[in-house]
Amino acid sequence: MCGIVGAVAQRDVYPILLEGLRILEYRGYDSAGVAVVGPDQQLQQVRRMGKVAELQQAIHAAPPAGGIGIAHTRWATHGVPSEANAHPHQSGERVALVHNGIIENHAELRRELEQAGYRFASETDTEVIVHAIHRELTQGLSLVDAVKVTVSRLHGAYAIAVIDTRHPEQMVVARAGSPLVIGLGLGENFVASDQLALLPVTRRFIFLEEGDIAQVTRSEVVIWDRQGQVVTRPVTESELDHEAADKGPYRHHMQKEIFEQPRAIADTLEGRLIDDHPAPGLLGPNADALLRDIRHVQIVACGTSYHAGLVARYWIEELAGLPCQVEIASEYRYRKTVVPPQALFVTISQSGETADTLAALRKAKEAGFAATLAICNVPGSSLVRESDCVLMTRAGAEIGVASTKAFTTQLVALLLLTLNLARQQGLPADQLSQLVTALKHLPSTVEQVLELDGAIERLAADFADKDHTLFLGRGTQYPVALEGALKLKEISYIHAEAYPAGELKHGPLALVDAHMPVVAVAPNDELTEKLQSNLEEVKARGGRLYLFVAEKRLFDSEGTTVLAMPEVHPVLAPVVYTVPLQLLSYHVAVIR
Repeated sequence: MCGIVGAVAQRDVYPILLEGLRILEYRGYDSAGVAVVGPDQQLQQVRRMGKVAELQQAIHAAPPAGGIGIAHTRWATHGVPSEANAHPHQSGERVALVHNGIIENHAELRRELEQAGYRFASETDTEVIVHAIHRELTQGLSLVDAVKVTVSRLHGAYAIAVIDTRHPEQMVVARAGSPLVIGLGLGENFVASDQLALLPVTRRFIFLEEGDIAQVTRSEVVIWDRQGQVVTRPVTESELDHEAADKGPYRHHMQKEIFEQPRAIADTLEGRLIDDHPAPGLLGPNADALLRDIRHVQIVACGTSYHAGLVARYWIEELAGLPCQVEIASEYRYRKTVVPPQALFVTISQSGETADTLAALRKAKEAGFAATLAICNVPGSSLVRESDCVLMTRAGAEIGVASTKAFTTQLVALLLLTLNLARQQGLPADQLSQLVTALKHLPSTVEQVLELDGAIERLAADFADKDHTLFLGRGTQYPVALEGALKLKEISYIHAEAYPAGELKHGPLALVDAHMPVVAVAPNDELTEKLQSNLEEVKARGGRLYLFVAEKRLFDSEGTTVLAMPEVHPVLAPVVYTVPLQLLSYHVAVIR
């Protein structure tokens, strides 16, 4: 599963497909392929291991003519990376299909299809879908009905696009648990897993909803919902920049997005602070009435967004005085839960299409939460559409696989939510005013942190030959340590763990030696002295310390590398102290 692009046009579509795949390269993949139905109604398929450039070279040797086609970049989930396992997958010489997602009952369907005489050429779960559709077509069903019957039997997640040589005027697509968007052109239409792939050809999009099936031709789009009813979905005009997927002067997307954070934070704050308080109607027209009686907050998210929720728990309980729980979505959705009275259910997702988070939201709506609120970066996404209230993060397109600006803008949005709740719970006006003033200065404070880039690049060499790293933090800095460890392991492939500094003696201290760097984040707050004691334990074991601190003099000693951080309001410290850890993971990865 990775990237999908499709097109139905009066011109040859393979250049559109290749350009879409090129834009989606940032997602990472191991193979790529295209399938086009030619004027003679013959299926022309090309697949290659490796980069889109390899596919492009193969296609340019014999360009496929045709006005309907699909393309895909694959990241292996079922079956090793190979040309045979690459998408698109075919059934006979008639049907071709691309798929994102995982089909959980693929083994059962595979046995059934083999008994019906189908022979499998790949190890993938995807191939069962294309053979199942082919079987329904041979029973006389239309392509739309064949897809409807097939997806009704699929368990798991899917976004699919299907073409049939006997119906070269149409493409049929469907989604459940994986995003899919339709791009609208003039006399031509397109599909993709990400609107970025289609920005060179259109700015008008329809975001399919959960369970939707659509028939796409050059002249129209017909959509059926999961109940089989024809529905109309809104058309959205994209505000994303056509150049959003370009790196500009930076070496990598991650580096670019780290340095975009001052602007992304400023955009997230724009129009949302008035004088010394959050703007009214910040969370939507009915939000103030919904939130007035809230007495409990439940936050659910995955990965980096989960870490943002952990920070927010400290803020909500300290500033708003409301109990707050935070849980990983993939755990929350599968366990029995108790809904507290007058509880707000908050979901956090960069894309708004995170399957576990969406499933948790739907469970919460059935369970009877007083209100639901989404913090998200993508307007029109499923999470946004299905929530009562929404707070957009305005991070812009995030291309880098490791989330950076999405995380810091999520923190900013969560603090805006906290201030809104805190004001309703009676937070003193002077304290609210101080926090609003600090928020207004946050973009410039992050710019000061980015000036440490050169110093962080130099110390990154100390990590490049290491196999393990330990991150420590206390209070709101513990989730920051978790995020720092996640970034390092995700990008450099170094094993990294994070611990609350107070837990150091309960296990991880036994692992500390000169070969395990220890990174700590230490703003000048009420926990500084306790952290100092924890760090002395590391030094006693011969550990090498790397500290990002507010006051260098408190920590500067032999065996310790200290980088002084700019002064920041303690509540905002998690946003500021995240940035150097992003830079560290980036530079270590570049070296490795």
